[in-house]
Order: sequence, then C-alpha cells, then structure tokens
Amino acid sequence: MTMSTTNAHGVSGSQASSIGTVPTQLLFGIPIHPMTMSEAIEVCDQTIQNRKKLMIGVVNAAKIVNMRRMPILGQAVLQSDLVLADGMAIVWASRILRRPLPERVAGIDLFEQLLGVANRRGYSIYLLGATQVVMDRLVVRITAQYPNLHIAGSRNGYFKDDENEKIATQIRDAKPDMLFLGMTSPKKEVFLARWNTFMDVPVCHGVGGSFDVLSGQTKRAPESWQKLGLEWLYRVVQEPRRMWKRYLVTNTIFVGLLIRELFHRSPPLVLEAAPTTPNSAAAT
Repeated sequence: MTMSTTNAHGVSGSQASSIGTVPTQLLFGIPIHPMTMSEAIEVCDQTIQNRKKLMIGVVNAAKIVNMRRMPILGQAVLQSDLVLADGMAIVWASRILRRPLPERVAGIDLFEQLLGVANRRGYSIYLLGATQVVMDRLVVRITAQYPNLHIAGSRNGYFKDDENEKIATQIRDAKPDMLFLGMTSPKKEVFLARWNTFMDVPVCHGVGGSFDVLSGQTKRAPESWQKLGLEWLYRVVQEPRRMWKRYLVTNTIFVGLLIRELFHRSPPLVLEAAPTTPNSAAAT
C-alpha cells in the first residue's frame, strides 16, 4: 500500500480527545490497541459522557489481507480512533510475534455490550444497514430487550453512493449517542471515514453482519467454535458456495503474511490526508 504522513498511531487526530495516548501494538503494519472488552466499553462510555468522538475499527485475518488488496479499505481503517482485534487469528498472531494483545474484542460482542450500556444509561442509537426486513426485526428485538435505550433512527443499508450525504445528514440531525453500521467492508469503513466528522456522533462502530445475527436472520457460531477461532468455518458450513473460496484464499494469504512478519516486521501503514467532505461547512 502506498501511503504518506500521519501521527504516531497511524490514526486520525481526534484520538487524543477520546482515548488519550493509549499505546498500540504494531501488527502487519497496523496499530492495534491492546484492550480488553471491559476497557473498550469504558472508553466508549466515557466518550459519550464527555461528548467527545470515537470511531471504532475492528480487524480480523480477512480484513488484514484485504487492507493490502484495497487501499481504500486500508485508509479507512487507519482513520479509526480505536482499532481492536476482532478475530482470534489476530490474537494468536500477536502472541507468536511477541507483540501480545490481551484478548479478542469481537465486533458483535462489543455491539451487544454497547446496547447494554445504552440501556443502562438511557443513550440513543442509530442503526444503519442490512435489508429492510432484517432491520424491522432488529428494531423489534432491540426495543424488547433494551427498553430504556432510545432508537433515534434506522435505515436499511441498500443505498447508492449519491445518497450518502442525505443519509449522513439524517443521522446528524437525529443526534444519536452511538451509530452502528451493519454493512459489508469496505462500504461501512469508507462511509464512516468520510462522514464521521460531519455526522458528529460520539461513538461510531461498524458491526458487519451483526444485524443479521441479532435479528435472528442467521445463527452465530457456538461459543466453542468461537474460542477455537473457527467462527469463519461455521460461516462456510452455513454458506459453502459463497464463503469457501473467500476464506480459503484470505486464510492462506494471512498465514503467508504471518510467516513473513516473523522475519521482516512490516513498516507502519501510513494515513494519507483525509478527503474533503462535500458541504462539510454545514457540520460546523
């Protein structure tokens, strides 16, 4: 990946106001925060209470590979204020490389934990992603399970690029405390990287396919599979035609990256200047 200048952590300058100077572990050229789930939750809660801003990024083996294939994804992830290990493969790799991360902080688990925080604190949330059918089911389930949080708004994730500004404006005007994006990569990362400042939401978290799971549309791997780092295999079992080739390729490449990293540490991936957001003056 070809990149230019950035700060010491390879993330946007807003990090200083939200998580301070938390040290990172450099893995595959990516600065990852060695946090536990409870620590990440505390950071998010404090960010909302202090009306700061925090854009969360999560990485697993497939995303590490795809960040090198798709520079736009790599750039978007590097703009995150907080980067967490979403996959067990990343945690295991960190230990092999002697740059250990304390534990896996799965995006879906973080999502559920933050819903619990919102319920206890009375925070508001905005949900963006999935199909309208899944979104309708998700809203019903969240409302029933977390009656004290407020859903400031929701929208399915099927929209064209020329609708981005309108959707970002709707989210900004709804003034949620947290925004969750249930969309695929790199769409969710790119949307957040471009519109995060404009939307002015304290905590933004891309949760991928979590909406499908929490709505009951799909099943998550059993906990035993998760602990063994086989959640990806469970997805292959569920959708073999669509998933087998994707994971075969990315997992093989990731093993190759790990072997190379053992002998030649990757230099930090560096963040280019963020693109100017159209009509960004409206956010000020």
